[in-house]
Amino acid sequence: MMDEDTPVLFTDEYFMRAALRLAERAADAGEVPVGAVAVREGMIIAKAWNQVEMLKDATAHAELLVLTSAAAALGDWRLEDVDIYVTKEPCAMCAGAMVNARVRRVIYGLSDPRSGACGGSELNVVNFKGMLHNVEVKSGVLEDECRLLMQSFFRSVRKAKGDSGRKELSDPDNRKKEEV
Repeated sequence: MMDEDTPVLFTDEYFMRAALRLAERAADAGEVPVGAVAVREGMIIAKAWNQVEMLKDATAHAELLVLTSAAAALGDWRLEDVDIYVTKEPCAMCAGAMVNARVRRVIYGLSDPRSGACGGSELNVVNFKGMLHNVEVKSGVLEDECRLLMQSFFRSVRKAKGDSGRKELSDPDNRKKEEV
């Protein structure tokens, strides 16, 4: 048992769980389940989840919304001592915004090999040579939980559409070829 003088240290897993709860809110709203929190000095200063469908705005990704909220909370666009926890690897747009905002670290759960831009794919915007700022990256935090939420969401979307969602083995890009 801890005594009252023992400091409570919040871990990357603790903050990722907060992001996962926000991702669940996104899923409940019919949004792709991505959640994000901004952390400064061990405290959550901003929270967001994907709101693309709700706002009818392609840029309403959880990461961009949390950056805007964090900047408002701090009264400064420079987020040099802020860490962003997000359930899925940020895309190029969100990664670029993190570079521009001078975020200290991005910690994500699930890699996105197709459109991620933080080193989990071919693209690494946050550590591109020649940029004025590089963002430290940590990946794989609660990866299994993040993956399960994403898979569950898309499984339910496919079920609602009456689609099995299975790709043909001979067609890895799921592109139907026209018959001649």
